[in-house]
Amino acid sequence: MLTLPNLLTLSRIFAVPLLAFLLWWPDWEFGYGLAFALYCSMGITDYFDGYLARSSGTVSKLGVFLDPIADKIMVAAVILVLTAQGVLRGPYVGDAHVVAGLVILIREIAVSGLREFLGPLQVSVPVSKLAKWKTAFQMISLGALILGRAMPWWNVPVDEILVNVPHTIGLTTLWGAAALTLITGWDYLRVGLKHMD
Repeated sequence: MLTLPNLLTLSRIFAVPLLAFLLWWPDWEFGYGLAFALYCSMGITDYFDGYLARSSGTVSKLGVFLDPIADKIMVAAVILVLTAQGVLRGPYVGDAHVVAGLVILIREIAVSGLREFLGPLQVSVPVSKLAKWKTAFQMISLGALILGRAMPWWNVPVDEILVNVPHTIGLTTLWGAAALTLITGWDYLRVGLKHMD
């Protein structure tokens, strides 16, 4: 059923290749500026597709199926491209920031598998408030990392090192999202373990 909320969700999925294309050249400031605008518009549609579906009473099985997939595809694509292009790199720890991205990806795959396992058992895994905070940290993080490449001149000196403000915010919130990812992932796993022989 192609309602407006479902069309908004599909638009996010179809926009992912364009977003990945714009992120492919880390020194292309204009491209990263366009990517930031596209990323923000995808985040806005993520909010409105759910809001419109609930307010108009048009929540559909297709929408319930597509919405989390659209989110995971977007997040995975951004993390993978930023990792491949060396954007998840910072002072002091270098490439170790990739670990935070890896934690997020592993959790997304694990929770998807858990939901698939629990589905036939008629066990739902509701999204907790902490999981919503995790999503907020994750979205802010990736947006800030993209913005940092679009605005490479936005620097401040710290310990005689010039650090990019949005990039640093992005790396910090990425680790925050990774920490919340571990906590919420364990919460979901505990629910699943109760239904495993």
